[in-house]
Amino acid sequence: MSGVEKKRVAPDEDGMRLDRWFAAHYPGLTYGRLQKLLRTGQVRVDGGRAKANTRIERGQEIRVPPLSQPAAEAGAAPAKALSERDIHFVRSLVIHKDDDILALNKPPGLAVQGGSGTTEHLDRLLEGLTFEKTERPRLVHRLDKDTSGVMLLARSRDAAAKLGRALKHRSARKLYWALVIGVPKPAQGEINLPLIKRGGRGDERVHPAEPDAPEAKHAVSRYAILERAGRRLSWLAMTPITGRTHQLRAHAAAIGHPIVGDGKYGGAEAHPGGEIPRKLHLHARRLTIPHPRGGMFDIAAPLPQHMLKTWEVLGFDPEDDRDPFADED
Repeated sequence: MSGVEKKRVAPDEDGMRLDRWFAAHYPGLTYGRLQKLLRTGQVRVDGGRAKANTRIERGQEIRVPPLSQPAAEAGAAPAKALSERDIHFVRSLVIHKDDDILALNKPPGLAVQGGSGTTEHLDRLLEGLTFEKTERPRLVHRLDKDTSGVMLLARSRDAAAKLGRALKHRSARKLYWALVIGVPKPAQGEINLPLIKRGGRGDERVHPAEPDAPEAKHAVSRYAILERAGRRLSWLAMTPITGRTHQLRAHAAAIGHPIVGDGKYGGAEAHPGGEIPRKLHLHARRLTIPHPRGGMFDIAAPLPQHMLKTWEVLGFDPEDDRDPFADED
């Protein structure tokens, strides 16, 4: 096909997600359009089909089809320039900045990337985080739209590759806080339950699956109770050993203790009522990862307002720094 390009993955791009590679090389390509190109097989990696979250490797060949604007989109308005309000907002999320890394405390309700019907998202705001750099920072991982907490951005291609490798090879430790319905038994344990995606477009959801089920993905999470509010609610520390879509939410619901506010997986049971807000009570509290320049980088994010309110109601300490998984492999 005329106009098709074939590009090699550079050494400093090893470990990047495919969607982030396209964001770096083709910033005008929308996430929704990329997804369509992937679904129809027009984008390929070493001749094979790929997904947006595929991790690419140095030396691989990426097939890039012609990216001229489709006729159906010809009348679409150009992407909005960031307003001063946009820039002020996204910079207010920064909790750490150095030459290689930006750490944000993502609020609940902010999508990380665009998609069908999603026009406001973090990816659109990254131009506001260039600071003294000449290029915008790169996303190296994601959080669900309704999950708050620590998100890392890489400020160079080299930093993105190193952070991507650390995440891929599980050299990073992620600690989440969740408020769940009831009291899990045992008080500390592991959930080893494969997950499979089901449901139509616009209702992305995962479900428990048999290990040998086609397309089932191995998924392991650990949890530990930090505090209890009687028999009604428990504050959990959780860590995902694997990184599946909605993993912690699906695992918590699967053991009969859905995360508070998670109607998608817990139904009506996930909303205890009273003074507890209906928003999702899942927060990426802490991330520890090898820094691109050496040593370990450790960052914690304060709770969002709705969880702070709940912690106050229940008498929990939002500054608690315990990590029950610190001594585990």
